[in-house]
Amino acid sequence: MIEDPFQWVKTWEAALDGGDVACVQIRLKGLDDEALVRAIDVLRPPAQRRGVAVLLNDRPDLAFETGCDGVHIGQDDATYAQARQAVGSGIVGVTCHNSRHLAMSAGEQGADYVAFGAFFPTSTKEARFTADLDLLHWWSDLFTVPSVAIGGITVDNCRPLVEAGADFLAVSGGVWAYPEGPARAVAAFDAILAGG
Repeated sequence: MIEDPFQWVKTWEAALDGGDVACVQIRLKGLDDEALVRAIDVLRPPAQRRGVAVLLNDRPDLAFETGCDGVHIGQDDATYAQARQAVGSGIVGVTCHNSRHLAMSAGEQGADYVAFGAFFPTSTKEARFTADLDLLHWWSDLFTVPSVAIGGITVDNCRPLVEAGADFLAVSGGVWAYPEGPARAVAAFDAILAGG
């Protein structure tokens, strides 16, 4: 954990500059709304200046008013319709765990992406579901809505997910806990996603 806020922002910006980052998700559980808005006001501008979309986790009600580009919702959060109403034409991504039915439903409703996982053990949150590579193959063969792989993803284990058809990788510890630093992690992920 970086104690100095200025150093943390420098690390955040270095990670954003480490490679081709399509999107970041602000996921800060346990903060009250005032603290969450302050954090968004610090994290959002550097990402958006770099052309990186900023999604707020779980909170469509705050995503639009804080200038985020969209929201990521889980199955226990707002409905897709509520999220879409809150963010308008912004991005709405939906967690679908390991369920083909949930993914097809989200895609039919208009989700901008579906997220599958967890693919690997993760310490970010309690993983109630596990997903496998067949799910990614199936989705990429049949549907055009992008898929995001989630859960315990690292530089060392992500290649099979990419090869199975994941369009994007949602990574937390795999970036922030990378031994060579977050910027190097982003560069390494970027190279693998580019086919390297």
